[in-house]
Amino acid sequence: MKKHPEIAEAKFVEGYNCAQSVLFSFCDELGLDVDNAFRLSCGFGGGMGRMGEVCGAVSGGIMALGLKFGRREKDERAQTDIAYTKIREFMHRFSAKHSSCLCRELLSGCDLSTPDGQAYFKNNECFNLVCRPCVRDAAAMVEDMIASR
Repeated sequence: MKKHPEIAEAKFVEGYNCAQSVLFSFCDELGLDVDNAFRLSCGFGGGMGRMGEVCGAVSGGIMALGLKFGRREKDERAQTDIAYTKIREFMHRFSAKHSSCLCRELLSGCDLSTPDGQAYFKNNECFNLVCRPCVRDAAAMVEDMIASR
């Protein structure tokens, strides 16, 4: 059976964005409908609609952690603190490995919202050199955090 990083990377290579790919890899175990996962996470790719904000792989990981640890309607407020602690830990781990959680910083200032930025992304192999590792690592980190609960 494939692990989450391999599943996420395969979806990313298929053409789904970074957030979709990471969240998708956790659908089965978190009880999330695949179509809803893809639609929910669609706008988070490219740092939120190609704005270069929080990396989509990080956003997908945050959504997965929220599904696992987040507060439901009848839960105590303390559950929110548990989720926030997990999310901060995840973001610190990701930043420690990749030096940032911001898409534009990970892509060395590349502005994905412009044709020039998209050309830079393609011409500099950012998909393979930056984004694929981010997708794999985000899924691996979330996988580890869920397993260690």
